[in-house]
Amino acid sequence: MTKSKILLVDDHPMLRKGVAQLISLEDNLKVVGEANSGEEAITLSLQVNPDLILLDLNMKGLSGIDTLNALKRAGITSKIVMFSVSDSEADVLQALKFGVDGYLLKDSEPEELIEKINLAIAGELVLSAPLTQILARSLQTNHKKNISLIDKLTQRELEILKSIAEGNSNKLIANKLGITEATVKVHVKNLLKKLNLKTRVEAAVWAVEKKLISR
Repeated sequence: MTKSKILLVDDHPMLRKGVAQLISLEDNLKVVGEANSGEEAITLSLQVNPDLILLDLNMKGLSGIDTLNALKRAGITSKIVMFSVSDSEADVLQALKFGVDGYLLKDSEPEELIEKINLAIAGELVLSAPLTQILARSLQTNHKKNISLIDKLTQRELEILKSIAEGNSNKLIANKLGITEATVKVHVKNLLKKLNLKTRVEAAVWAVEKKLISR
């Protein structure tokens, strides 16, 4: 079995060791490096080409956000998941704004952490459960504006939005609607643009908030 490669970036050695030990128990994951700083993370990323970087938000020297931006400028294509003790709305929204592939809290249960890492590697945007409400609150601030945006969606885009909110993948949506997966991707791209959203997670929360589906 090919194992997915994980790079741990945190300036607390004990935390790194604990997470590394947890990951070592998984058959499909392996830690290929540990960085103590943002600068070291960039060097190691270029050397080991990890599938996923678990990145501390608050570090001495380069912050997590600064490191994230530096990694992207360096051409690193690894999935990057922010790992933090902070559940601050400002921190979460800033990280999402700068394009992280997830934001996980350090007090996550071990099973949840492993599950989210695997989902992020598979291409899903992942959040610790308590943080989904932050996205919901953020979207609520634009409630009136967003209601009018529904009228911009075609009937097909609205159908796909509802399916996204129900947790369906592009493949399942395609099978359900009798269209190709490529066509679904085009519709998803268009509806995100019309709604001024960046991710499927935001679209799902938006749909729930607008009561397009019931949860």
